[in-house]
Amino acid sequence: MSVVIRLARAGTKKRPVYHVVVADSRFPRDGRFIERLGHFNPLLPKDNEARLKLDMDKVKAWLAKGAQPSDRVTRFLDAAGVVKRTARNNPEKAVPRKERKAQAEAAAKA
Repeated sequence: MSVVIRLARAGTKKRPVYHVVVADSRFPRDGRFIERLGHFNPLLPKDNEARLKLDMDKVKAWLAKGAQPSDRVTRFLDAAGVVKRTARNNPEKAVPRKERKAQAEAAAKA
């Protein structure tokens, strides 16, 4: 069983609130989960303390058991100093698409 720590959407239409949950990776996003670890409200300002609430003891316990955090939860845990997020390298992202296409054609002709 692959266990993940991820966000489950709650709230109403156009007013999202997310629960941070531990779930089997095969279960639907908003479906069955094992345990609720906290909540996240993206509508609050970033400096507001109520934007993200996590029970760090439970998070550390699940990480010790082998649960894998999702990308967004990894960002939260990195900000809290629990998990180190790996740097990503995408050098193609900064280059406009037309220029990349022209470079590829020039490389193919040469």
